[in-house]
Amino acid sequence: MQKRWIFEEEFDGDVVSTLQQELNVSESLARVLNQRGIGDLDGAKSFFKPSLEQLHDPFLMKDMDIAAKRLSTAIHQGESILVYGDYDVDGTTAVATFFGFLSEFYDKLAFYIPDRYQEGYGVSEQGIEYAAENGFSLIVTLDCGIKAVDRVNQANALGIDVIICDHHMPGDELPAATAVLDPKRTDCDYPYKELSGCGVGFKLLQAYCQLEEIEENRLLQYLDLLAVSIASDIVPITGENRVLAYFGLRKLNAAPRPGLQALVNLCKSRKELTISGIVFGIGPRINAAGRMDHAGAAVDLLLAKTIDEAEALADAINDKNDERRNFDSTITEEALDMISSSETMLNAKSTVLFKNDWHKGVIGIVASRCIEKYYKPTVILTESNDMVTGSARSVHGFDVYSAITECSELLEQYGGHMYAAGVTMPSENVDAFKKKFEEVVSSRITQEQLKPVITIDTVIYLDEINERFFNIINKMGPFGPKNMQPVFVAENVHATNAKVLKGEHLKFTVNQEGTDAAIEAIGFGFGEYVDLIDSGMRFHLAFTIEENDFRGIKSLQLFVKDIKFD
Repeated sequence: MQKRWIFEEEFDGDVVSTLQQELNVSESLARVLNQRGIGDLDGAKSFFKPSLEQLHDPFLMKDMDIAAKRLSTAIHQGESILVYGDYDVDGTTAVATFFGFLSEFYDKLAFYIPDRYQEGYGVSEQGIEYAAENGFSLIVTLDCGIKAVDRVNQANALGIDVIICDHHMPGDELPAATAVLDPKRTDCDYPYKELSGCGVGFKLLQAYCQLEEIEENRLLQYLDLLAVSIASDIVPITGENRVLAYFGLRKLNAAPRPGLQALVNLCKSRKELTISGIVFGIGPRINAAGRMDHAGAAVDLLLAKTIDEAEALADAINDKNDERRNFDSTITEEALDMISSSETMLNAKSTVLFKNDWHKGVIGIVASRCIEKYYKPTVILTESNDMVTGSARSVHGFDVYSAITECSELLEQYGGHMYAAGVTMPSENVDAFKKKFEEVVSSRITQEQLKPVITIDTVIYLDEINERFFNIINKMGPFGPKNMQPVFVAENVHATNAKVLKGEHLKFTVNQEGTDAAIEAIGFGFGEYVDLIDSGMRFHLAFTIEENDFRGIKSLQLFVKDIKFD
């Protein structure tokens, strides 16, 4: 599928020149830094050397003073506290962080994760009933609750206070909770809006530590969990998140807690763990507990005290992940067959598929797989508890949440953000939803948005690439959303020594006229280009720069993102 190259244009030429001189770097590197918000030498120092002192005062968050005092009162008065979290990675790491920290010095607390299939997302009626029946007077919700108006009213009626720690967009009405912590509240002046759910819970614990004069180093031991949350919830790796992820990854690589160590061992990678490694290795395994069974097992793993205990729990979760993969593969194959066999669907601007026996735990993954193949806003639906439930995923630049909002009269419930959303509807509304969603998408989406996107940082010459260049790029991490590994373009290059590996991957040496550079490149899935580039034809190459370690010999190589011929 032809890809659309979008070049980053947001930079200030004067600032780029200043950075180039002050940092003694090339113009292309200075431009990349400026595109990431760096405007002067001090900004560069802060960016390249993250410090915990860069974290914001938690009391800048709306309601934080109320929340910290209520938590303090509960602990001083011996109240029973219920730590309530969502069943995904962000929710389970948030619960493990909050429960784990408090349980170091307080024992009148428990945690509760709703069942994905019996209770669904968010604060459930069953969860409030559980709190009432077991004598809890305070509930702290993590990664959920911002729209739980009815459930908070239910808790209030039962004499239970609620502190909400969430990071999702609020609705028109805030719940009448004791405190509502959410940096996305319109009346919240907290300087950083993109914290994960676990991050908001962490800020409450940070405030509590300040209030009670508890040594903050005790709390910093949980940064490995917070890094997993930040990576897995696909929040921007900017500002406070980048600082938290930086120190969390350091802990994760140096001295992770037993539960995370057990998961790292299962990933069988010798490389240093990165944001990407969490997203593709650790995150799916934690998620598998909630997708295939109950997410409480993931919290138990993350709270494990010994490696032996953790490995037994991790093995069980890994089995669930294997089960999830099998469902994922089977359902994806079915979904792609449904699309390819329907002329109507092939010509549509959106994809909506429904099958009543698809496993609810993997439909979001299947939606993403369909987009990889057909690149259209996609909704995958299945049946659950006498309702039809679904996951929506979007393409670059298209707001799928807004499109779903236009279909709200057909929905029982929905929520999400620009690129991902969830829906629930009666089965009799499925056909009407398909029709309405296609109408909305067709009226809004552009032809350009239906092409996959590669964002290019800047054009460079191959002879700019050396060890110092690579080391500076490496220090821009951790890489992730809004701070991706820089993608460069080298124009009018040609290749030598081209060969196909394993029938589909392309390995070659890149040369560029006017330079002496000759750099090895590897392109996964680009084997079909071998004859074209072997012919000596000039092309433009989009790539990232990697370090290849072959039998202890390290060298720089280009990782191909795309190839374009004039």
